Amino acid sequence: MLRLLIFKDTETNTELILPVTPDNFSIDHGIRMETINIHTVGDVNIAGYTTLATIKIDCMFPASPYPFINAGTVLEPYYYVNAIQKWCDDRKLLRFVVSGTPFNIPVKVESINSSEKDGTNDVYSSITLREQRILNAVTVQTASSNSSRRTGTATDTAKTYPVKRGDTLSAICRKIYGDASLYSKLAKYNNIKNPSLIYVGQIIKLPAKGQL
Repeated sequence: MLRLLIFKDTETNTELILPVTPDNFSIDHGIRMETINIHTVGDVNIAGYTTLATIKIDCMFPASPYPFINAGTVLEPYYYVNAIQKWCDDRKLLRFVVSGTPFNIPVKVESINSSEKDGTNDVYSSITLREQRILNAVTVQTASSNSSRRTGTATDTAKTYPVKRGDTLSAICRKIYGDASLYSKLAKYNNIKNPSLIYVGQIIKLPAKGQL
């Protein structure tokens, strides 16, 4: 299956699809390891928390209608270069999505290097993305006397689930309710306008199946 590499701007609800699917791309994943030296024991590696991914893409922006370009391609290479450069300069938070995979990662563009090399006016670019950790402010509400007396409501009984990298609403529904098709109802319950866009760290309320 031909994969599409997609950049989504969630503020403007727009997306940019790379016109040619690259031969390869890389996304690293790991944890931070700290080495400490203990007397009479020596070095010991202590496992830390997950590090943020670095994503590297080597891609082509075509100037001609080659048979291998993706549908909807704009045959102006610098249309893509300029858009990515602007995202970089504006420190724009994007979603990087690879179709057919769990990759749906909040990123910012760290750099883009572009060149022409074969006289065709095609542009070849190397793009480096850095994963972003989205920090949500915690708010505390004091329940009113009326709300404290309420019991058995959907809000009171709903469990919560923090979204992890690679999660989708359909996968969460399959895991929790055994029915992936409930994803649109779960999105509506959580006031999520676009069921395809959830974010790492986002808290999803999980009511009983009959309350969806």
